[in-house]
Amino acid sequence: MTFATRRAILGWLMAIAAMPMPAATPAAAQTQPPLTVFAAASLTNALTEIGKAYTAKTGQPVRFSFASSGVIARQIEAGAKADLFFSADTEWMDYVQTRGLIDPSTRRDLLRGRLALIAPAASTVRLTIKPGFALAAALGAKGRLSTGDPDSVPAGRYARAALTSLGVWPTVADRLVRADNVRTALTYVAHGEAPLGIVYETDAAIEPGVRIVGFFPEASHAPIVYPVAITKTAAPGSADFYRFATGPAARAIYAKYKFQPIGR
Repeated sequence: MTFATRRAILGWLMAIAAMPMPAATPAAAQTQPPLTVFAAASLTNALTEIGKAYTAKTGQPVRFSFASSGVIARQIEAGAKADLFFSADTEWMDYVQTRGLIDPSTRRDLLRGRLALIAPAASTVRLTIKPGFALAAALGAKGRLSTGDPDSVPAGRYARAALTSLGVWPTVADRLVRADNVRTALTYVAHGEAPLGIVYETDAAIEPGVRIVGFFPEASHAPIVYPVAITKTAAPGSADFYRFATGPAARAIYAKYKFQPIGR
């Protein structure tokens, strides 16, 4: 090898050494696949924001599937791949737990909520929610009450329990719009397709097309509780997201969307 050749190679190597190195990416983004989180539809806004914050911190993507808790529970039972499950009631979490589909040691009651009667934003209807209140009359001759399907959707079950406790369920039982999840029930009212609806306070808070007519007494229905758990088939990183989604930063986001965090 001639002196000139050696000199050229040395210069080439020095040029390579001087080139800037690419920015390091978080280890989680390099080694861990995206997480898949199944969650109640009413958690859409809060969890989407929490997922973005987690990805920004760790580099690991989080994918969400939002639906009625009953639909999600049956999807998990049928073999759908989920790493975490956020339910809108304890019954559907019990359902997957009794079938051995979650790690029971990770199950935790995370949030509470309130049940609200809503109307379109431009509506002038006024009602005081109390035993025997005139709900059917407020619907008008042909109006229907929008809420989740009481046979499968937690919001609908809470609504049926509350109306039964207040003695007005028989007057509206055959006048329901049985939505497949609480966000769909919210949309029917926001678009004026139903004059009244029953949803969670958290749903009403994010929809400018509705206003809250009143809240149902807490004693009229079972406590609205959102449990969370890691599934038995969870991917690496699931425990990290679980800790983040139950930690202080996430709690502040839940509170912003009107959820009431439980415990520390």
